[in-house]
Formats: sequence, structure tokens, C-alpha cells
Amino acid sequence: MERIGDDMMFEEILSRLPAKVVCQFKCVCKQWCYELSTPKFVLIHTRRLSNLLQKKLLSLNEHTIVVDDIVSGNLEVDTRKIVTFPYDVQPSRLIIIGLFNGLILLCIRRTDANELVLWNPTIRRFKLISDDYFSRYFGRHDDTCGMYVDEHNDLKVLHINCFAGAVTARVYSRHNDSWRKLSFLKGCLFGSSFYSWSHGIYSGKTIYFTVSNYWIPPGECNIVAFDVISESFSILRFPERIQVNPCQVHFLTISDRLHGIVVRYSDELTAELVKYEHDDWITDEYNSRQ
Repeated sequence: MERIGDDMMFEEILSRLPAKVVCQFKCVCKQWCYELSTPKFVLIHTRRLSNLLQKKLLSLNEHTIVVDDIVSGNLEVDTRKIVTFPYDVQPSRLIIIGLFNGLILLCIRRTDANELVLWNPTIRRFKLISDDYFSRYFGRHDDTCGMYVDEHNDLKVLHINCFAGAVTARVYSRHNDSWRKLSFLKGCLFGSSFYSWSHGIYSGKTIYFTVSNYWIPPGECNIVAFDVISESFSILRFPERIQVNPCQVHFLTISDRLHGIVVRYSDELTAELVKYEHDDWITDEYNSRQ
């Protein structure tokens, strides 16, 4: 054991264990707790889990929260498990607004106020992070979020709120347990009720959102990028060759790279997988293999 270095221990051995077991090993000592919580280990562990043939599907039903196993693309209904949410609330009152490395960001819709909760269903841990601003102004169709871990190993939650035609961007720090306001793009109209925001997808130290307008012809689809290092926003454009209206773009990550599924409606319904690489969108090789 003395010949096994820390890199071998954490990156090659412990990174292959299930999430529950990794959390148990954090109790060994302070060094292990630190090493098993670094962004590098989380990234390696997430990559190994994503390569497994067995996946998990969490579903919010009217009265229950269920987790199903997906093996080689097939749903295994015989292994279905019921998960208990930490708050006494009907699942129909929950809205999933963000996902990141096994963490789920949910909004609890209540008659008097809304609440924002970080939840890890694997290890049954949760954290209430909403404040008065979120409770007053959260909108089911007008809010979105993204999550990331900064260079100081601090979990951050980016919250985008659209209210009265204005966009308000705020970021939550898990370490400080507090929110602060960020500067958003000046002069844009993305806070209008004509625009619809997607969930944030994290890739390459950037969170990407699609902001679409289907109400005013000929329609438009924008990409808002948030740089987690500089905490600044920018707008990316799709090349004209894939600007077919009306269309929908759904972001996802494949092998830690940003991809988009472009759905078009013309004479027939078509879908194309594109990849963001070298500041350009290119057709992914996966399309040619179908």
C-alpha cells in the first residue's frame, strides 16, 4: 500500500466506486474528504459513471418519485424503486430546474412562497438555498438555472429570472451560503415574455442556454453563454446553414463536449446532432452512422 501514490488511489481506484461508497470513504480522514471532493475527482468519477451501461431515470409522478434502471438503453421496470423527498410535499408540486453531477435543483411550488432546494437523491442529502427574492419572483416558465464548481471547489448555482421584461442574474455560493447579483447583457430583450429559456448545460467552464422566440415570425434561436471564470455573459449565434425556422435546439454533453439536437419542421420532422468545436457548429459523426 505504501507504493500506491495518491493519484493511483483516488483517480484509478476510488473513482470507480458507487457514489454512496465514495461518501462513506470521506469519513476516513480530512485528507480523503478533501481529495474526494475536488472538482478533478468529481469530473473523473462522473465520467466513469457516465460510461456505465446502466443508467438511472428519476421520474416525478403525481404522488411518488421513482427511480428506474436503464440497461443498454432498455427500461428495467422490475428494479423500480420509490425515493422519498426530504420535505413533506407532493411530487406534483416539484419542478426540476437544474442538474449537475448527480445534484438536482428543484423548486417547491407553494401557495404562499416558492422554495429552492439542492438535492442529492443518491445519498439523501439536501440544502434549502432560496431567499426572499426567489420566493417572491420565481416563475415556472420564466426562470432557469445552471450549476458548476469553481476553482476553489465551491459549488455555485446560477439563477436567471425574467420578470417585467428584465433579466436578473444571480449566483449562489455553497461555501458562503449566500446570493449575489451579476451584471447581465445590456440592451437585449431576453426578459420579454416572448422568449423561452432552456435549462443551463455545463461544458468547458461555460454554461449554455438556448433563448428562443417562436411568437414573432420568422422566429429566432439564440445562445447565451456564461463564463464561470469571469462570471460574464455573451451571445453566440448559430451559423446560417442551420437557421431553419421554426426549429428547436436541445443542448446535451457527449464526452464532455457541448452538442445540440436541432429539430426542424418542414415537409417532414427531422433531427440533426451538431457539435460545438473551435467556435463553430459542425455536424457530428454520429449522424453519418445512423
